[in-house]
Amino acid sequence: MTLASLFLGALLLQQRGMSVQVMPVLRSNLLQSVVATGRLNAPARIELAAEVTATVLSVHVREGDQVKFGQLLVRLSDAEARAALQQAKAALAEARNRATQQATLTAPVTVQTVLQADAAWRNAENEFRRSESLVARGFFSQQKLDEARRALDSAASALQSARLQAEANQPRGVESGLAAVRVEQAAAAVQMAEARLARLAITSPVDGMVLVRNVEPGTLAQPGRVLLALAAGSTRIDAGIDEKHLHMLVLGMAARAAADAYPAQPFDAQLSYIGPAVDLQRGTVEVRLAVPQPPAFLKPDMTVSVALIGENRPNALVLPAAAVREADSASSWVLVLRDHRAVRVPVKLGLRGIGTVEIVSGLAEGDLAIPQTEKALPGDSVRQAAGSLQEKGMEVPTFISR
Repeated sequence: MTLASLFLGALLLQQRGMSVQVMPVLRSNLLQSVVATGRLNAPARIELAAEVTATVLSVHVREGDQVKFGQLLVRLSDAEARAALQQAKAALAEARNRATQQATLTAPVTVQTVLQADAAWRNAENEFRRSESLVARGFFSQQKLDEARRALDSAASALQSARLQAEANQPRGVESGLAAVRVEQAAAAVQMAEARLARLAITSPVDGMVLVRNVEPGTLAQPGRVLLALAAGSTRIDAGIDEKHLHMLVLGMAARAAADAYPAQPFDAQLSYIGPAVDLQRGTVEVRLAVPQPPAFLKPDMTVSVALIGENRPNALVLPAAAVREADSASSWVLVLRDHRAVRVPVKLGLRGIGTVEIVSGLAEGDLAIPQTEKALPGDSVRQAAGSLQEKGMEVPTFISR
C-alpha cells in the first residue's frame, strides 16, 4: 500500500467521524466576584413627633434636606409658654432678692435687736433690784415691786425672742435655709418653663437627612403623630448573598456598587457585616456593606447592584462550564478531541463562576474540549465541526457568582 493510499484512507476515516463543536482551553486573568442586589439604607430611621398638642407655626426643612444636630426643624405655638417662662424668671429674681435682703439686712438687724433687748433686760433687772430694796425698807408698796417684776419678765422674753430671731437669720439658720429653698424652687420653676418651651421647638437629634415631611404650618400637632422622619448615620447597603457563596465572604472585603438609577456611576463599598444565620425561605445570608464616600445622588431605599471582589488568578487556564462533566463531584472530567477521537480526561477545578470554570490540572492551553451538548461519547471517532468556537475564538469573562 502506497503512502498516498494511507493518507487517503486516514482522510476518509476523518470525514466519517462525528462532527462536533469544540471549546478551547485558554489562559486569562480571572477575578472572581459575588454579585447581589440590595437596597441602600441608613443604620437608623428616626421619627419625630410633638410631645404636646399645639399649632404648627413654621416648618424649616423639606424632604431631602441635610440637617445637623440641634438644628431647628419645626416650631409650635409658644406664646403661652414664653409668658410662663417670663413669670418664672421674675419669681426667681424675687426669691434671690429676698435671700439677699435676708443676708444683708434682716440678719444684721436681728443682731442689733438682740443687743437692744439685752440692754432693756439689764435695765429692767436693775430697776427690779432697786424696787425690791426700796419695798423692803418701806419706801414703795408691794405693787411697785410687782410692776418691776413684770417689766423684768417682759424684757427677758423680748431678749429670748430676739436671740431666736438672730439665730434663725444667721447663715446656717432656719430663715437663711428657707430663703435658699425658695431660690431653688424658683430656679426649678424656670427650668420647667424652659423645658415646656423647648418642647415647642422640635430640633434634630442627629446629623442626617429628612426622608418624610408630614406637617405644614397651621396644622395641629398632636402627641404620637409623626411630623418628620430622618435617616441618620452612615450610608450602607443591605443585601442577600446565596448561602453557597458564604465561604467566599470575608469582613473588609472590597466591593463595587452601582445604583440601578445611575448604572454608569459606580462607587466603592466594603463588606462590614455577615449575618449569623441563613434565611430558610430564600437560602440567603444577610450582608451589609459600608459606603465610605457615598455619591450625592444616592437616596435611601434605592436598589443597588453590588459586586464583592474575591480571589484574583492571573494567567489561569479557563474553560466554559458547559464542557465540564460531573462538575459538582470529586471526579470531574472533560471530553477532549485528540487524534480524531473523543478522550475522557479527569480534571481538577478551581474558581467557578456562572458559565466559566478554572482548570487547575488535567488539561493544557489549546486543548479542545467537547461540550456536553454534543452526542459524542468517550472513544468515538470525531472531527471538529466547521465554524466551531476554536475557529471563531472565545472571549473569557470575569467570573461572576450570583
